Amino acid sequence: MTELQLAAALLDAALRGAAIALLLLIALRIRRDSAPVTPAAPATARARNAARLLTLFTPALCIQIVSSTPLFERSLPPSWQALPVGISVGNSVLFWLFVQLLFDDDFELRRWHALPWLFMFASGLTFALSFGEGTPATTVHLVAQALIRWLPLLFAVLTMVAAVRRWSADLVESRRRLRAFVVVAGCVYTAVMVALRLNAGHGMLAAPAAMVDIAFLLVIVAVPTVAVVRLHPGELFTPAPQRAAIAPVTTPAGTAVPAPVQADTDTASDPQAQPLLDKLHALMADQRAYAQENLTVASLAQQLKVPEYRLRRAINRSLGHRNFNAYVNEFRLREAQSALRDPLQSHLPILTIALTAGFQSIGPFNRAFKALTGQTPSEYRQQNSADS
Repeated sequence: MTELQLAAALLDAALRGAAIALLLLIALRIRRDSAPVTPAAPATARARNAARLLTLFTPALCIQIVSSTPLFERSLPPSWQALPVGISVGNSVLFWLFVQLLFDDDFELRRWHALPWLFMFASGLTFALSFGEGTPATTVHLVAQALIRWLPLLFAVLTMVAAVRRWSADLVESRRRLRAFVVVAGCVYTAVMVALRLNAGHGMLAAPAAMVDIAFLLVIVAVPTVAVVRLHPGELFTPAPQRAAIAPVTTPAGTAVPAPVQADTDTASDPQAQPLLDKLHALMADQRAYAQENLTVASLAQQLKVPEYRLRRAINRSLGHRNFNAYVNEFRLREAQSALRDPLQSHLPILTIALTAGFQSIGPFNRAFKALTGQTPSEYRQQNSADS
């Protein structure tokens, strides 16, 4: 080994070591975020699931970082590399699931999510075990090779879709910036690595390409590490404390809606915070802005004549909402509850009530209603009719 090759190998090892250290730091930070902030504020199910998933993903990604070194790939026989290859291929599924847990407040892990990981793991395992150096490639090997090349690309696209989905409704500014980074970095890294892997006919990267791989990966890990470490405990997953009064108020139309709030200490430093909250409540409660079709943060900010970022901050910090749709649905669901309890509206179809409240279809209304009350709209109406 020449001095240049030795220096390159040492640099490659240093980059991989740094990436592993940052991964462990992120894992520790997520574990902290999954713990109860206070005894009265237990960790959310999403935080616990994210911590469990990261417990699997972190060592799996560390295995991928170590096993993708040129020395490892060229020194060990394919049969010895089968397990690391299977784990590395399955990482694309774990990352896709983790991004959904991170960015989608309604996402829940299901048992069937293990199936795509098992399929990817089996494909990588089959590829390595069916590889015979110096012998013609079998059909099984060629099929497995195609799967481990293109399926990770598919899950990379799904990951970027998950990061973009509901971006406009996200009220947590730090999480919005992280979404942008995942999309941009994911696009660049996926395109570069697919090109490098396709150029390497046997799937193994040459030393320069492996250096590019780990350098990209280190940057992708470093940026979210800095962002995650700077967050306050609970900011990633745990909703901010609800500052709105629990008891609703009743509008002149007879609909119970969330009560107006006072600006908290964070937003009180802004002299325009409380007037904005008052205008927001008047627009939503008195003028029923929540019933507008395709209502967005941008359109609501335009009606209030304030910058969009100020409206996001007010709803997030003062009202405790992380997602704009959840905030709007709170008003819509309260109107629907009032209508379902009203004997004078007992003849109205549930779909009519849902559309009048601002929902675009019956499916999202039914899911949101059951999540709030634990009952379907029909069950809720029936129970309240019997009670009256």
